[in-house]
Amino acid sequence: MSSIRVAIAGVGNCASALLQGLTYYSPRNTRNRVGLLRRSIAGLSPASIRPVAAFDVDRRKVGKSLAEAAAASPNCTLRFCDMLRADDVVVEMGPLLDGVAPHMAEAEAECGFFPAGMPAVDVAASLRRARVEVLVCYLPVGSEKAVRYYADACIRAGVAFVNCVPVFISSDPAWEKRFRFAGLPLIGDDVKSQLGATIVHRSLATLCSDRGVVIDRTFQLNVGGNTDFRNMLDRRRLASKKTSKTEAVQACLQDRLDPHAIHIGPSDFVPWLDDQKVCFIRIEGRGFGGAPVELDLRLVVHDSPNSAGVVIDLIRYARLARLVGAVGAIQPVCALYMKRPPVQMREEAARAALRRFEGRLKAVAARPPASAKKSAVRGASGGGTR
Repeated sequence: MSSIRVAIAGVGNCASALLQGLTYYSPRNTRNRVGLLRRSIAGLSPASIRPVAAFDVDRRKVGKSLAEAAAASPNCTLRFCDMLRADDVVVEMGPLLDGVAPHMAEAEAECGFFPAGMPAVDVAASLRRARVEVLVCYLPVGSEKAVRYYADACIRAGVAFVNCVPVFISSDPAWEKRFRFAGLPLIGDDVKSQLGATIVHRSLATLCSDRGVVIDRTFQLNVGGNTDFRNMLDRRRLASKKTSKTEAVQACLQDRLDPHAIHIGPSDFVPWLDDQKVCFIRIEGRGFGGAPVELDLRLVVHDSPNSAGVVIDLIRYARLARLVGAVGAIQPVCALYMKRPPVQMREEAARAALRRFEGRLKAVAARPPASAKKSAVRGASGGGTR
C-alpha cells in the first residue's frame, strides 16, 4: 500500500513528537515497539505516514525544512528520537488570522515570533500541489478563524481533515455536512491523549458510576510549561476548550452534574515545566448508605508525545476511510479518540463500534476495485457516503 501523504498545520511540540515517533517506530528500529496504541491498522503501520507539506506563522520555522522547524524554539518537547528527515518539505507561511493570541506575539517579539511582511500562501493550492491526502490540524487553542480556514482549504483541495484542537468542526452539523457533501472524511474534535487528563477522568467517572458511587462534585486542573499553556493564559480563548473537556467527562456520568459542581480546564502556565503537564483530579461522592467517598489523583505526563501515538492512528483511519468511501465524520473513530465527537460514547461502546467499522473496512477493501468504489461505509457506525 502506498504512503499516506500528510500535511501538518502548526509545527509546534505536537508536530515534533509526531515526527520523532515516525522515526522511532520505523521498521529499521525493531527494538522500539512500546507505546503504540495500534501497531497495524488494516495493514498500515506508522511507517506508512509521509509528511509532504507543513504550515506555520513563526519566523523561526517558516522557510525551514520540516525537521529543522520542528526542533526550533519555542518547541520544548522531550527529545526521545532523531526527527524524521523530511528535507524536501519546506514549512510554508499559513494565514495568521486569530492563530496567535496578542499576549503571545508580545511575549515573543524579541525573538522574532511574528514573520512581518511574509505573505501567506494559498493553502488549498499548496495541498493540491503536494497531493496531500490528510491534513492534521495542530493550531493553538482559540484559533477559531484559522482552523476553519484550514478546514475550508481541505474541502477545496479534496483532503481529509483531522482536527486535533477544540474548535468545533466535526461536531458542528453544518461543517460535517460540508465534508460529507464534498465526499471527504472528517475526524475531530480535540484529541484525547494516550493517557491524558481527560481519558483518566472519564475512566474514573465511569468506574464510580459502574460501582454505584454517586459523584457530587469533581474538578480537573492542569498546569504546564509549553506554548499551549502559555497561549491559554488568555482566558478568552478557552471557551471551546472548557466545553470540550467538560462534556467529555459529563458524558460518562449516570446523571449530569450541575455546572457549578464540575470544573475542568487549564489552570496556569509554569515555564520550567516545559512540555510536562501536571494534572490534578478530585472527585467527591457518596457510596453505600450515603457514606462519603473522596478521590485525589495527580498525573504527570510529557504532553506532546502523549498525543502523538493517537494521531498516528487517526492519520491511518483517515486514509482507510478515503479508500473505502467513508465520508463526513467517522463516528466510531471520533467517539473513541476525541474529546468532542459528534456523538459521545463510553469507551467500551466506542471500541465496539470501531471494531464493527474496521470489519466493514476490511470487507470493502477486500472486494475488487470496481465493486469497492460502488460500496461505501454508511451511517453512525462509519460516516456518510459519497
